[in-house]
Amino acid sequence: MPEYSLGIDLGSSSVKTSLLDLKSGRCEASASYPASEAPILSPQKNWAEQDPEQWWTYLCKCLEALSAKCSLSAVRSIGISYQMHGLVCLDSKGRAVRNAIIWCDSRAVETGRQAFSEIGEQKCLETILNSPGNFTASKLAWVKRNEPSLYSRIASVMLPGDYIAYRLSSSISTTPSGLSEAMLWDFSKQKRADFVADYFGFDKSLFPELVPSIGVQALTSAQTERLFGIPEGTPVSYRAGDQPNNAFSLNVLRSGEVAATAGTSGVVYGVGSNAKPDPQGRVNTFLHVTPYDPAAQGVLLCINSVGIMNSWARKHYCPELSYPEMNALAAQAPVGSDSLMVLPFGNGAERMLSGKAPGASIIGLDLVRTERSRLLRAVQEGIACAFNYGMDIMKTMGLDLKTIKAGCANMFLSPLFCSTLSTLSGATIELYDTDGALGAARGAALGAGLYQDASQAFASLELKSRVEPCQEWKPALDQLYGEWKSYLENQIINK
Repeated sequence: MPEYSLGIDLGSSSVKTSLLDLKSGRCEASASYPASEAPILSPQKNWAEQDPEQWWTYLCKCLEALSAKCSLSAVRSIGISYQMHGLVCLDSKGRAVRNAIIWCDSRAVETGRQAFSEIGEQKCLETILNSPGNFTASKLAWVKRNEPSLYSRIASVMLPGDYIAYRLSSSISTTPSGLSEAMLWDFSKQKRADFVADYFGFDKSLFPELVPSIGVQALTSAQTERLFGIPEGTPVSYRAGDQPNNAFSLNVLRSGEVAATAGTSGVVYGVGSNAKPDPQGRVNTFLHVTPYDPAAQGVLLCINSVGIMNSWARKHYCPELSYPEMNALAAQAPVGSDSLMVLPFGNGAERMLSGKAPGASIIGLDLVRTERSRLLRAVQEGIACAFNYGMDIMKTMGLDLKTIKAGCANMFLSPLFCSTLSTLSGATIELYDTDGALGAARGAALGAGLYQDASQAFASLELKSRVEPCQEWKPALDQLYGEWKSYLENQIINK
């Protein structure tokens, strides 16, 4: 009888699950829900919320679909990847006090700025390696200040992945990597940053028990067995935010290695042992998830509007085309899109732009000459320019970006986007056949001791293709990027 490790990937668009066959290292079955993008509630401008109960409903649908394909009684470990920086607040009975405030919500930007100033910029950069910013601790402070009656009911504060682990096991816990993304981890002392909690006036009892990111964290409950057939006592043995997990999924585990993703948001994630913090908070440092060094750091560049910008272009300019057809049409336009420029910002405050929310822009649109193909190419080139701009910042922090690993998913399925990004950055792009759910499944098997080491866990990871810089495109793209960067800095950043 086969044995499986179950990976769960909780995103803002959907929940995906995968069963990893422990013997072959291959994906036995996958399921995702919903088929269309999950709703994000925005009761006010720059707010973004989701109902945690909805996440659980989506997971139940996935596990029901998996159980129709394979027996979940053969699951031996469970790993969880989740959307980072979310705030989930539970009452004393384990019920959500309010909707989760998710990663792209911008309401706490000013709260974080004030904390950065009042705690002390130098102290923050030396200890939590970031500004408190618009992260989980600042979001909780916003609730405390603006929703005092709801805040008074909170018994436990957690991240989205902690909530899924709780629903599977009835155990409330969090991880060091989770605390680091909440701005509640002191890198200098390798423990919870209680001085941040004290500044905001948080009671320490709100924060759950600390468990390792890779290792047995909790055991599944009898209810989980009744619902899905997963044996009671199955270890939940891996938990990571989606970006550390994306890097883990690609076997990016050691200092100097780099991973990228281009889904709803775009991310470049570099692993370092002693990366310099960015005083402007444009990129951020978190604890990585690796079996080699529990203190390893991951430096993260995030661009909020990547896949959303691309899907917006498809929705409004070629809804009749599939994404591969849209990519082919875009490739018909000249390199540089005839000086048409797109700034792909329009999904909340951008950390890379020091918390500014300029919205998306199309510059140089000619209502007579601009064909649909040029606009579609300009969107992909604009997204690649945004990636390159952030990667230039990361290089000043001492990260080497010669090779970037990515999964064969989302915008990395576009040959045009891959070649544009590779040419602009000068980096080779390696594309692998994996995803977040499979990465979480591998991590869980490693954490439960079902794999002896990382080399065994990643023995089946398959390199699908390699993209090198295109020298023929380089002059036109260099010119485009120079104009794009000049417009961004003069009209948005320095204005």
